[in-house]
Amino acid sequence: MQAVPAVRREKAPETTEPSPAASGWRRLAKPPVLACTLAVAATLIATAISELARNIVAYAQHGEVMMRSEDTTHTKGIVIIARDSGPGIRSIDDVLRDGYSTSGGFGLGLPGVRRLMDEFVIESELRRGTTVTVKKWLK
Repeated sequence: MQAVPAVRREKAPETTEPSPAASGWRRLAKPPVLACTLAVAATLIATAISELARNIVAYAQHGEVMMRSEDTTHTKGIVIIARDSGPGIRSIDDVLRDGYSTSGGFGLGLPGVRRLMDEFVIESELRRGTTVTVKKWLK
C-alpha cells in the first residue's frame, strides 16, 4: 500500500470569529494593530519557530528549522521551514484544530503557529515526515 502525502495549504484567516468556548472573548487571526511593528513581528516569529522546533523534538527527534528572507515588490518578509523525517501526521485537519493533542497538551501548537503567521503550509506523509512552511510579512 502506497502512502499518500497529506498537504494543507492556506493563508492565515483574515477575519475574527467569536470563540464558541468562551462567551465575550474573540479569537483574533492576528493582532490587527500590533502586527505592523518590527518588535511584535519578531516576537511572533520567535514564538512560531519555538513551537515548530518543539514539535520536531517531541514527535520526530531529528529535523531542521531553516529561515530565509523573502522580498516582493511591495514588502519584505521571512520564510521559516521546519522539516523532519519522523512518523508523519495521520490527520492534518485534526492537528490544526484547537484542543487536539496526541501528547496530552493543550492542543494549541500548530493552530497557534497558523494564527501567528501570515501564510501556513503543512505537508506530511506517514512514515516519511512533515514539513511546515510559514511566512511573516513585515507591513
